[in-house]
Amino acid sequence: MIDFQEIEEKIGYTFKDKKYLLIALTHSSFSNEFKDKDRENNERQEFLGDSVLSLITSEYLFKLYDTSHEGDLTQIRAGLVCEKTLFGFAKEIGLGKYLRLGKGEEITGGRERASLLADAFEALIAAIYLDGGIENAREFVLGFISKAIEEKPTFVDYKTLLQEVIQQNSEETLQYILVGSSGPDHDKRFEVEVHLNSNVIGRGIGKSKKEAEQLAAKEASELMGL
Repeated sequence: MIDFQEIEEKIGYTFKDKKYLLIALTHSSFSNEFKDKDRENNERQEFLGDSVLSLITSEYLFKLYDTSHEGDLTQIRAGLVCEKTLFGFAKEIGLGKYLRLGKGEEITGGRERASLLADAFEALIAAIYLDGGIENAREFVLGFISKAIEEKPTFVDYKTLLQEVIQQNSEETLQYILVGSSGPDHDKRFEVEVHLNSNVIGRGIGKSKKEAEQLAAKEASELMGL
């Protein structure tokens, strides 16, 4: 049984229609397992939440960094809405505790899985948007986004950082390779490896190839102590 009041207190929003919150907390593994009880899961709301999150974040960055170019804003946004960041947001409110999961997901640690929690966080954004409109959704999202920017105010372009280091040795070759993709068309996940000559020095998974490349470069940079 989900304690709606408890999670509403954590997120700072009270739903007029609890069904949106219930859907946001329902993973497909649960709805597939209990078809007769509840057929609806959070995938559609996740799809909407991704767009609402992008819009709110884009508008905020557009106003905050009023002299930045489009490319810089895109990179900053990518760092704020990536799976790793959303996973952190979800952990802040203990979102995993409230999810409805199928037995398989429960057994295999679904409540702590980054991709699952990031998706549920986007579905929660959509739930607030559908129930209370864009202003309530904006207040919720910016509570996380503004704090994340304060903690790390500048975006680090790890690809450029890594390239600059590697270029110091003309014999070294850096290459980004797409090794896989998964998920439905509206929610693709791309996996990229960064190779130094023939060696894998970093991996990244993101919602776009560019995001995955940045995350791969970040892992490689941290490995090299940059």
